[in-house]
Amino acid sequence: MQISRLIIKNFRGIQNASIILSKHSVLIGDNNTGKTTILEAIDLALGPDRLNRVPPVDVHDFYQGKYISDASADEVPTSTKAEQGVKAEGAVDAVANNADVQVDGDVTAEAPQIEIEVTVADLTEEQKGRFGDYTEFWDTATDTFYDQPNPAGVDAVSISEALRVSFIGWYDPEEDDFKGKTYFTRSLSEGDNPVVFSKKDKQICGFLYLRSLRTGSRALSLERGSLLDIILRLKEVRPQMWEYTISKLDSYSVASDPELGISGVLESINAALQKYVPKEWGIEPHLKVSNLTREHLRKVITAFIATGEGRHAAPFYRQGTGTINMLVLAMLSQIAEDKQNVIFAMEEPETAIPPYAQKRIVHEIRTLASQTIFTSHSPYVLEEFTLEETVVLARDAQGALRRSAITLPDSVKLKRYRQEFRTRFCEGLLTRRILVAEGATEAASFPVVCRRLAELKPATYSSLEALGICTIDAGGETNISDLAKLYRDLGKRTLAICDKQTDEEKALIEAQVDTLFMHDEKGFEDLVLKNTTEDALKRFTKLIVWPQHLQQKYPDPEAQAQAALSDYFCGKKADWGVSDFLAQCTEDEIPEWLRDTCLSLKAICEPVHVGDADGGALNAPEAPDSEQGVDVDATN
Repeated sequence: MQISRLIIKNFRGIQNASIILSKHSVLIGDNNTGKTTILEAIDLALGPDRLNRVPPVDVHDFYQGKYISDASADEVPTSTKAEQGVKAEGAVDAVANNADVQVDGDVTAEAPQIEIEVTVADLTEEQKGRFGDYTEFWDTATDTFYDQPNPAGVDAVSISEALRVSFIGWYDPEEDDFKGKTYFTRSLSEGDNPVVFSKKDKQICGFLYLRSLRTGSRALSLERGSLLDIILRLKEVRPQMWEYTISKLDSYSVASDPELGISGVLESINAALQKYVPKEWGIEPHLKVSNLTREHLRKVITAFIATGEGRHAAPFYRQGTGTINMLVLAMLSQIAEDKQNVIFAMEEPETAIPPYAQKRIVHEIRTLASQTIFTSHSPYVLEEFTLEETVVLARDAQGALRRSAITLPDSVKLKRYRQEFRTRFCEGLLTRRILVAEGATEAASFPVVCRRLAELKPATYSSLEALGICTIDAGGETNISDLAKLYRDLGKRTLAICDKQTDEEKALIEAQVDTLFMHDEKGFEDLVLKNTTEDALKRFTKLIVWPQHLQQKYPDPEAQAQAALSDYFCGKKADWGVSDFLAQCTEDEIPEWLRDTCLSLKAICEPVHVGDADGGALNAPEAPDSEQGVDVDATN
C-alpha cells in the first residue's frame, strides 16, 4: 500500500500541483516551497482525526485567502448568497464538480474551493474487500490509471488495484462557516449521491502524519489522535480504565484532612450556604482532582518518565527534545508492528537529534512502514534516499508546484555525488538560488565579501545568506556549466562567478546560467591584489603568521606586500587566505568588481510583492527565469 499520486488545487500556497510519489520519498526544497503543505493535504484526505477540527479548514487554507467569488463578495444580494453555499447533505455533487452558481438567472463566477485527490495503490486484501466498489487500476510503469478496453491488461505486473480519495473544502455563506469532507472520488462523478470516505475507512488506510516538534508534545498523553491513543486503538484496547479511574477519583476528596485547613473553610462555606438555599440546591462543597469526565481525563492524564540515576519522575514532555523524539520513534515502531500496513509522513526527523540517530530513525521507519514520506534539511537524512526517492520541489509565482528529478551530468558520476553529497551537493538542493563558483577560493571568498560589505553598509549591500543564495564550489572551470545545468533543471535560479574564460567556455556557461559574473583576470588572487589598496596589503602582512619558507624569501613582507601576499595566497588556496584578507578590508579597499557584483546580486534578488494586501498566501518563489525575488508565504 502506498500513495502514488497527489493532486492539489487551491490549498495554501499551492494553486495546483500533481506529485508522483515512490515507495519511500524525501521532499526537499527551500523553506516555503510547499513541503509541509503536501503533508497537510494528505492528512486532510487520509488523516482519521484531521476533520475533527471545527472548522476543518479556514480562510488561510485557501490559495491567496480567496474562498468566495469576486461577484459574490460585492454584487450578489444577501438573500441570494446562500445559493452559492453547497451543503454537505444532498448537494455535495455541485461542490465536488465545481459547478457554476445560478444567481438571479445569471451564471456567476464559481466560488474557489480546496480540492485534494490522493491515489492509494497496491491495496491490501482488507482494503480491496472494503473498497471494492470504488477501486480502479493504477499502472506504475506510466503513473496513470489503466483505462484500456482490454480487461486482461490489468494482469500486468506494473498494474495494481488503487483507490482515489478526494477532500473538498469550501465556504458556506448560508452558515457563514467553512466546510470540508472526504469522499470516494469515483462517487463524485458516477452518481448523484457522493459517498463519504469515513473515519473508519481512513483508519484502514493507515496514514500517520508526525509534525515537526509538535508530535512529541502529546505523544504519551491520552488526547485523541496522540500516538498512545493510536496504539490503544490498534490493539483494540477499549480503555475500561475510565470508569475505574473516575470511581476512584470520585471517592477521593482533596485536602479533606482538617489539619490542612482547607476543609474547615469549605465547611464554613457550606454552613453559610445552608442559611440561604434549601439543600436541594446544593450542599457540601468539596475538592476533586478533575472534572471526572472522560474528555477531561484525556487532557490531564500524561505519562511520567524517570530521569537520571534517582527515582524522580517528570512528565514526558519535560524531557529533552532529543529524548522525546526517540520516544516517538519507539512508539512508531509499536504502531507499525501492530498495523503492518501504515504510511508514515514525518517532518524533519533531524530536530534535536545527532546525525547517527537521524540515520537510524530513517532506516527504522523505512523498514517498518509500507511507505514513508519525509521532509528534511539534513544531509544525513537525505543521503539515506536514492536519487529516484529524492523529490525536489519548486513553486512558481502563480502557485504551481512541480517535482523535479535529479539528473546527474556526465561530469558527475554517482560515486562522486555520494562522496561529495554533504560538502558540495546537499546545500544546493535545499535552496532556490545557486551561485556556482569556479573554485574553492571563489566559493570561500565571495560570501565573505558580501557579508563584509553588508556589515559596513547594510542599506546598500546584502549578504548572500540574506539573499537566499547558496555558493557551490564547481571544482574547476570545466565543471561550471554541468553543475549549473544540474541545478537549473531542478528549477533553481543559477548564477556563476569565474575568472576570464575563452569565448567558447563563456558561451557554454552562459547557456546554463541566468547570470554570469566574469572578471578580466586569470585568477581570483590577481583580481584582489591588483585592485585593492597598498595600505590594506601592508596592514594584512602584519596580521598573519608567515610560513617559514616565505619568511626566508621575504624578510620584510611589508616592503614587498603585493609579491609576498601573492605567494601567500597561492599557498592558501584551500585555506581561506584571500577570504581572511577581504574580511578586514574597508569598502574602498575591496575591489570595485566585487562591489559591483554584490550590488548586482542584490538587485537580481530584490523581493517583488505578488498580489494584493488581502490575499493570504500572496508571496511565492520566483520562476527560474524571472527577475523577481522571494517573499514569504506565511501559510505554508
